[in-house]
Amino acid sequence: MIRLAIDFENPARTWWENGGQELWDGIAEAFDNNTVLVDEHLAESWLAEARKIPGWDGGPEYAPHPVRLQEVDPDEEFL
Repeated sequence: MIRLAIDFENPARTWWENGGQELWDGIAEAFDNNTVLVDEHLAESWLAEARKIPGWDGGPEYAPHPVRLQEVDPDEEFL
């Protein structure tokens, strides 16, 4: 399992305004989800689509993308 998370340190809005918001909403279970837990294959597929949207690389060096991957602790319990 992999966690996709909105990177709030990325101030760029271009990706979100060019279709990124719709892509995120399609994978998020609720409108206020800031993170989404998915299997690795789904994460790879989603990220491939996310990279196609203008603005993906529009953030600063320390937060280049609007969404980032987070490792999931194997001992973490899921609801």
